[in-house]
Amino acid sequence: MCKFLRFLWFRGGVQFLPGVGMKGFQANWFRNRYPAADKSSTIQRRNLLVAYTALALVTCCAKNVFAENCVTANDMEPATRTALVSSGQRYFDFIAKGDPTSLRQNAIPSLASDFSSIETTVKDNQSALAGAKGTARPPFLLEADGTEPLPRAEFYCGVFGRNGQTRDSAAFYLNDLPPGKYAVIIFDAPSSKGAYTVSLILQQLASDWKLGGLYIKAAQIGGHNSDWFLTQAREFKTKGQTHNAWFYYLEARSLISPLPFMSTATTDKLYDESQKAQSADLPADGKTADLSAGTSTYKLVDLFPEVVGNELDLIVKYQAADVSNTNQAYQNNIAVMKALVAKYPELREAFAAVVARAMDPSGRDYGTLLAMKDIK
Repeated sequence: MCKFLRFLWFRGGVQFLPGVGMKGFQANWFRNRYPAADKSSTIQRRNLLVAYTALALVTCCAKNVFAENCVTANDMEPATRTALVSSGQRYFDFIAKGDPTSLRQNAIPSLASDFSSIETTVKDNQSALAGAKGTARPPFLLEADGTEPLPRAEFYCGVFGRNGQTRDSAAFYLNDLPPGKYAVIIFDAPSSKGAYTVSLILQQLASDWKLGGLYIKAAQIGGHNSDWFLTQAREFKTKGQTHNAWFYYLEARSLISPLPFMSTATTDKLYDESQKAQSADLPADGKTADLSAGTSTYKLVDLFPEVVGNELDLIVKYQAADVSNTNQAYQNNIAVMKALVAKYPELREAFAAVVARAMDPSGRDYGTLLAMKDIK
């Protein structure tokens, strides 16, 4: 069964399916969105690309010694490309019509047996995508060989140059991926509510391409796209507001990334630029950061921007011994939010609200939202 197709991404309206094994993407928010964006994997990726270049193997369209192989649209058999685009278009039309029943009938068995997340995604985006006409980008065919799931599957698609990715290349990073043939098809979907991307993950079963995963993402927030957030990030950086700059770089990259496990030349470039704004006093790579609030010290485990409606909020997660006492958890959340904004007053300029989430050892959490104007 396709374990990786059972991942549910936390962002609203963006779902990856019932039961996953993308364990490495759950460690922290940035890796959850961009699993290849840590320093070590970037170095490994570039070293691999240098080796490919030295061996004149800069394209990934041919079978190689690795267990992972990617075929781009230009190198696919015409019949395969036609089948992928045709299947993808049919599933997109089901989504635009708000027809999750037909989608379920064409899903892989493990997904069809637990289809609630997909149904919710389709319904949540029905008003935006109703009657939308999607334009398919060139598809990618991912082939995983072997008899056991691959702990870390890396697919390098298209032509890579001396400095890494080129305009039409892409890379996909998947953990615990079972052997099989998969396809990624991304649709650009203009709508009355702005630009959207609808990304379909298909798996080949016999001669059919079945639905294995679905991501639907707005490419704008309140009318602002990735370029706007990038411009704001650079302005924050110029003003010395490195924390705001970091969070806005993250949002810029999120908006331009249809899938959290996909990278392109553009996302790689944004990652490289954003590293200059990353602050050592923020939680990262599984390490906590201390936040003092009166006589208490809280261990922050994550800080990230989150879209709520048409606004951008800041989410802060911290360790808590217990959240069963909701009155105490609420007071702690308020204390954390006040201390965070007091420590980083620049946040007032960048976010509409802050959400604090107390996380206890059992995995339970308790959240509180407070508008920025009410944090005093």
